[in-house]
Amino acid sequence: MNWRILEPDSDLVSRLKTEFKTSEIIARVMANRNISSLESSREFFSPTLQQFHDPFLMCDTEKAARIVNKHLSAGNRIMIFGDYDVDGTTATSMLYLALSSLGGDVVTYIPHREMEGYGLSKPGIDLANSRGAKLLITCDCGINAFEQVDYTRSLGLDIIITDHHTPEPQLPLANAIMNPHRSECNYPFAGLCGGGVALKLIAAIIKLNNGSPDSVNEYLDLITLGTAADMVPILDENRVIVYYGLQMLQNSQRPGLQALLKKTNLHNGSISVGQIVFWLAPRINAAGRMGDANRSVELLTTNDRERAAVLATELDEENQRRQLIQQQVVDEALRMVNAQIDLTTDKAIVLAAQGWHPGVVGIVASRIKEEFNRPAVIISIDKNGMGKGSARSIKDFDLYEAISTTSQYLVDYGGHPMAAGLTVTQENLDQFKSAFTSYANERIQPEHLIPSVTVDGEIKLVDINQRFMEFLEKLGPYGPGNMRPKFIARNLSIAGHPKVIGNGDHIRFRVRQGRTMYDAIGFNLASHYEKLITGLPIDLAFVVEINEWQGQKFIQLNVRDIKRSGVEEC
Repeated sequence: MNWRILEPDSDLVSRLKTEFKTSEIIARVMANRNISSLESSREFFSPTLQQFHDPFLMCDTEKAARIVNKHLSAGNRIMIFGDYDVDGTTATSMLYLALSSLGGDVVTYIPHREMEGYGLSKPGIDLANSRGAKLLITCDCGINAFEQVDYTRSLGLDIIITDHHTPEPQLPLANAIMNPHRSECNYPFAGLCGGGVALKLIAAIIKLNNGSPDSVNEYLDLITLGTAADMVPILDENRVIVYYGLQMLQNSQRPGLQALLKKTNLHNGSISVGQIVFWLAPRINAAGRMGDANRSVELLTTNDRERAAVLATELDEENQRRQLIQQQVVDEALRMVNAQIDLTTDKAIVLAAQGWHPGVVGIVASRIKEEFNRPAVIISIDKNGMGKGSARSIKDFDLYEAISTTSQYLVDYGGHPMAAGLTVTQENLDQFKSAFTSYANERIQPEHLIPSVTVDGEIKLVDINQRFMEFLEKLGPYGPGNMRPKFIARNLSIAGHPKVIGNGDHIRFRVRQGRTMYDAIGFNLASHYEKLITGLPIDLAFVVEINEWQGQKFIQLNVRDIKRSGVEEC
């Protein structure tokens, strides 16, 4: 693994060190996050709700808000149509609650993953029409749904698209389209998730109706779930959303969230982005992966505590079932890579099989991508010969662009540079695989395939003190764009006896530098065990964290890589 050390401007580091009266390493971390002065640090360290941008700066927002107002005033039914992931279901829940509070006649719909696939669907549009809806609002989908939008309009319904996925150069003929990635849109921050875009619509409606601007903030807990789960950058407005949303989650009064937090044992104490990603999001996602995602919307919007408890239990059980199915598919996919993929020549992995559950292909794609550090496409083929796939990418490879070049072989596709979904017939599968792999082979350089870790700088263990830990806490919330800082420490000696733990995959040990010692843990790093028992000094790449065990808290180093001191390794 390569260690990439960030190199901020040395004059800036010196200035920050003096101005903040702090250590070299803290100054480096701030410089790496573009903090240039005490004054500029205030917005970063103390986000305020005043940092939200004017919603009317986004293309079509005023138009969309006026359309919604028209239907609210007329008492027309409004259907919210969302994607089946966390972003889509939380955005749908937020729009339902917000428009209902404004007196709207609102219904919701999330498509069935297996029967309808991703995005705006004809069955959903027909349902909206049959239930008497006059306005359809999409959440986290619809930006490239040309035929579906035309069909909606042909039935006499108005349609507003709120989405954040990459649009085509030409846009669907919707009544209004809110998407910060539109080429003509000059909105100051394009990193919002689908729920963040939907939040801007509600903010605009409230503003048009001269309501309290603060009333939109009551939904930040829901939008925080989508922001964290969708892995958008925790910068700018997203940092404000997550900063306040995490506080709201800790004291949530929503019965569904209370039940879910209790089910995951997160109901007592602070909540982090990581806990959302690894504990809450999988359970909300499980509804759509394994069955009907409308249950997630019901969970997040119900006022019935008994019903909330039942739904939370259902989603927890669905998540356990998902984990078992996922592991089976991961094992099969790993065997297929070893049998079918020539890793010496192919810089991308495309796998397809019948019988794989389509609800887990995205997670499996992530696992395969991480295991082999290559873009991965995992496709589930149904009994009718239709393949539904998910793709995940590595840094410096634009997945959406790559899939776009193969569109002649696809039924449908959409997504981002790092994640995408697609539909392909079995007849076109080999052509797609060949075209995608050839594109990747041409553009991915050998150095891109070497795993790397980016670190903020070198640290001495003695510098890990109380002020340093308070600084790390203040630096959060962490996530893409503001990851927890990583450091390297050199010439460390092992204190005591290292242990292999878990199922033989992890290691726990203690390191010393001078008189300073800290516990360290390395998940999935058991292959480095021999380096720890030679008696020779080692270098570590790690993050510093607080570990809580049996009511006690202590500092530990969460290790990302281990090298022998003075020895170059890849």
